[in-house]
Amino acid sequence: MSKKESLVSGIANKFPTYRRSKFITAYSWQIGKIEDDRTEGLWRIHDNLYDFTEFIDRHPGGSFWIKESQGTDITEAFEAHHISLGPEKMLAKYKVREAKEPRIYTLTIKDGGFYKTLKSRVREKLKEIDYKPTKRTDLIHSGLLAATFAFAIASAYFQNITLGILGGIFLCWNTIAAHNYFHRKDNWRMYTFNLSLMNFHSWRISHALSHHIYPNSLLDLELSMFEPFLCWLPSTHFKTNFQRYFSILVGPIVYMLTFLSQIVMRIAYSLKRSNVMHWHDIIGLSIPLTMIICSELSLWEVLQRWMFLNLVASFCFAAIGLNAAHHEPEIYHDGDAYREDRDWGLFQVDTITDRSDLKGSQFLTLTHFGDHALHHLFPTLDHGILPQLYPAFYETLNEFKGHLRELRYVEHIIGQHKQLLRNKPNKIPPGSRI
Repeated sequence: MSKKESLVSGIANKFPTYRRSKFITAYSWQIGKIEDDRTEGLWRIHDNLYDFTEFIDRHPGGSFWIKESQGTDITEAFEAHHISLGPEKMLAKYKVREAKEPRIYTLTIKDGGFYKTLKSRVREKLKEIDYKPTKRTDLIHSGLLAATFAFAIASAYFQNITLGILGGIFLCWNTIAAHNYFHRKDNWRMYTFNLSLMNFHSWRISHALSHHIYPNSLLDLELSMFEPFLCWLPSTHFKTNFQRYFSILVGPIVYMLTFLSQIVMRIAYSLKRSNVMHWHDIIGLSIPLTMIICSELSLWEVLQRWMFLNLVASFCFAAIGLNAAHHEPEIYHDGDAYREDRDWGLFQVDTITDRSDLKGSQFLTLTHFGDHALHHLFPTLDHGILPQLYPAFYETLNEFKGHLRELRYVEHIIGQHKQLLRNKPNKIPPGSRI
């Protein structure tokens, strides 16, 4: 057992199996979670096992969510993705038996706790809120999608670098906005995420089922996939002094290669182990195809301009995403002391620092991962309506001694780099600092 494997996560009582893999992907994460959760090929919610096999194709949110989570503990994912009481009432129909072993996860979602209390208030609030902002969300996304293709085509037609940079920026914004849609039931807009060469299918695993449920922990795939180049965990077991400072220098290169590395990893995994490519991977080729059709450039020239556009988009995406909410020395990362109240909702708040300079702008919120804490707590809700939930959110935070940190973008960037350098755990748990 390595020094790393001797560590136990603050939210689970064992070292995640997937982290022993030399080839960490969304799919190796799934395999490891199945081994760790030991649900006998069924689905676990709290202390019961269920068989949803016959419900896979009838699930209103699409078959993906149930099919890809088979054999795992989906307690937190089930709670976060179902605000209404209907799904909970249906569970009895699919119950097989009580689980024989306790959950390996130490977080809780109990009646009367923070998350259940907040969810009940949000459930009532959703009956009276204004849903018009959801239409504006769709319009913004449609505009971003159109602008991405327009600038990509114009950059090839006029052979202009500035237009290529703008195309990259809009591709970045489109990708972030599309993330709003792949958290929800299947829809055509989630496919536009694939224009980046990433794939919403693997991101539903790495982002929605891993990062959203277990942020800033050993189980967070969006931490482990950047190691050893970027490591935010405050432990010398994961980063040497050289890595701490080297990460500051290598960061911009990692940002620029984020998109390309994703498809390279999927191709490599498909060749070495099992196929994880999908028909919708070809969507990423639609941008260079339109550039070829609408210009007189050769195939090689178009590929060069497309790669430039993609690298710009990737850099912007990572610069926004990795400095959006989670990496700052004052918030919880595995290894830090954790609060006595193990409520999953409070854990989400304790691992997030919101962007204060985005509030009030639906465009900036949608394109820069704004209202991040509420999005983590209720990922299936459109970003456009999240601001209306703040009164209930703050009321519940006050009751349970929670505190949502907010910083401006520059402060986030500084904080993220401080976190890369930090190798000493915080000894004072969240909730004790306010």
